[in-house]
Amino acid sequence: MTTRDEVPDVSLLTLTTTLNGQIVQQGNLSELIFNIPFLVNYCSRILELLPGDVIVTGTMGGVGARRTPALWLKPGDRVTVEIPGVGILGNEVIAE
Repeated sequence: MTTRDEVPDVSLLTLTTTLNGQIVQQGNLSELIFNIPFLVNYCSRILELLPGDVIVTGTMGGVGARRTPALWLKPGDRVTVEIPGVGILGNEVIAE
């Protein structure tokens, strides 16, 4: 997590998603339908946001069935999401 002092304009940040080391998504946060300040404001009107809370906004285009050929996650895949200056989140896909 970061503070406004560390990242004064989040709309300038780029989000990159990799699957097993290959870039599958990359986009600027300015492309979000609703900007970050709006999302935080909206969510905080509905519920109390606490340190560590995460607001999930969905995904950029170009994943799953929208790819040619379609690309689906399978057990053993490693997905990493990175926003420089904010951090990296990586997870391995496991079977149900």
